Amino acid sequence: MKITAVLLVADVETSLPFWVDRMGFQKTVEVPDGDRVGFVILIRDGAEVMLQTVASAKKDEPRFAGATASVLFIEVDDFADICIRLESYPIAMPEKTTFYGMREIGVFEPGGHVVIFAAKA
Repeated sequence: MKITAVLLVADVETSLPFWVDRMGFQKTVEVPDGDRVGFVILIRDGAEVMLQTVASAKKDEPRFAGATASVLFIEVDDFADICIRLESYPIAMPEKTTFYGMREIGVFEPGGHVVIFAAKA
């Protein structure tokens, strides 16, 4: 079984710099929607996330286009690398160590979704 998050965003182009340039994901699939990007698949180290515009989702299934923001919990091997990649980026949840033994830091990605990066403390 494989689970992949699909984040609905106003426009893919606004979110790509966060995921590709800052977080190091690679774009493997890009689907146009008119003169814009309607959908992309991004991968990094076996993790996959998909971005789809609300307009594109409405075409696929109108009932899904009203979905609210998502929260991604991404467990990483190299927490220091994530902190470096997030330098100068607005942090919504400052770094902390949880009672269950995880170092975590959280941000809002440009599409408005919460992304929490975590590693074993």
